[in-house]
Parts: sequence; structure tokens; C-alpha cells
Amino acid sequence: MPLICVSSPKGGVGKTTLVANLAYALARAGNKVLALDLDVQNSLRLHFGVPFSDERGYVATSQEAHDWSSSIFNAGSNLFLLPYGVVTDEQRLTFESSLAHDKNFLSRGLGSVLNYPGLIIVADLPQGPSAALSALSPLSDLHLIPLMADPASMATVPQVEEHPPMYGHYNPRHGFRYVVNQANSRRQISRDVLNLMEERFGERLLGVVHQDECVAEAGAAQQSIFNFHQASAAAFDIEILAKKVVDILGISVGNGTIPQKPGKQGF
Repeated sequence: MPLICVSSPKGGVGKTTLVANLAYALARAGNKVLALDLDVQNSLRLHFGVPFSDERGYVATSQEAHDWSSSIFNAGSNLFLLPYGVVTDEQRLTFESSLAHDKNFLSRGLGSVLNYPGLIIVADLPQGPSAALSALSPLSDLHLIPLMADPASMATVPQVEEHPPMYGHYNPRHGFRYVVNQANSRRQISRDVLNLMEERFGERLLGVVHQDECVAEAGAAQQSIFNFHQASAAAFDIEILAKKVVDILGISVGNGTIPQKPGKQGF
């Protein structure tokens, strides 16, 4: 059960869009993939065709339900989604308190999906330090940190690498990797920052996703970039990124099957 965490010290870097399209790319390669939303913004669902008015998710009932897999949506071939859901402030605070104070809370709620052989989980985490990150960290295999090729993103790097309150002693099995998102080769500042990032990160820079209007258009249509415009530059970049993730984690394509449980939305 490879688990990939995706979080960033900076907001507005396209984190959730990257999670969704990476999940699509991994599923297209023949893997069973679960996109897990741990961000209260609850926007991951919108990339999988879930109507804005659909408020369902696992967080609202997480205190009563010991198995959160009952909230899973089947999002297409090989692809599943576990949405955060619409919650009250009280439900959110209770959920975060449980994450922070009950070390078994997350693994208990996700137990049935964590134990499916061959299932890849791609988790969308909140920006910056969070109870969700601390709770999921011990289970993770790889952590992706999306940034943009701009000075504001570059300024956050020391926070992650030199003074790491965000990550503490957390050390994923296959380490941290950076992804530069929305790189714009037509802007000098973007090219300059990307060069700096390439020098600083070296092999830890897993991939660069170029700025592409098709990404926003696909998101507005609640589609993956692959369904919207498979020949786009971003689709090519994300497919390359997915292949690198597969290589790092040693995932065999088409690993395992996920049995269907009667009466479930997904599994």
C-alpha cells in the first residue's frame, strides 16, 4: 500500500489540482488509486465530477464510523475518491483534535484501505503544518512538495529544509521530493527561479509541470487534464511525473485488485 503525501508550505501552488491529475495518471497506468482529501477546503472532489452541492464525506461522521471507506466514491476506471466533505466548525475541530491526540485515530478509520494490496493512496494535505500531516506522516512512503517557480515559493524553502517545524523528524521511506508547478518559460523570473531550484534541489526535484491553460479549463469542466486534452504540455509533464513516482516506489503496474463490498459507493 504505497502512500504518497502531497503538501506545501505555501498556498496557491496548485497542490490539489496536482494531486487529482497525479491520481488520474497513476490510474491510467493500470494501478488502483485512491485520492484522499485531508484538506478542509474539500475541493479535491471537484476534480472528479462530484457536484458542488454534494456535501458527503468522511469527516462529519468520523467520530461514529470506525471504517471511513463507506464514504468512498468510485471515480472511474481504477480510480477512487475519499472526500473530506462539508463540515461544521465543531466537526472540523473535533476531527483535528482526534488526529492530534489519538495516535490510532487515522489508521483505524483508514484501516480497510490501508490494507488493500496494490492500492496507491495519494493524499491531499492542508498547507503548512497540520494535525493531518503529523498523523499521516508515520504511514507515508513518499512526500511531494509542490512549489511554483517564483520568489515567494523559493523563500519558503529554508522553512522546510533548515528550520523544519512543518515536518519535524518526519522522514518518509523514500524521502521528500519537490515538484515545480506552473513553470512559465516565457517569463524571465520564472526561468531564473527554476534554475535556482534545479541547482538547490538536484535529484530531489522530481519534476516540472509547465503552465498550461488547459489545466484550469479541465478543472472548470471537472475533468482530468488527460480527458480534457491528452496532448497538452501539462498532461505530458504529469505523466512523466507519475512514471518517476512509480519507479521510486517500485510499484508494479496493475498491482492487485480491490474487491467490491455490497452497498458501498466505492470499494
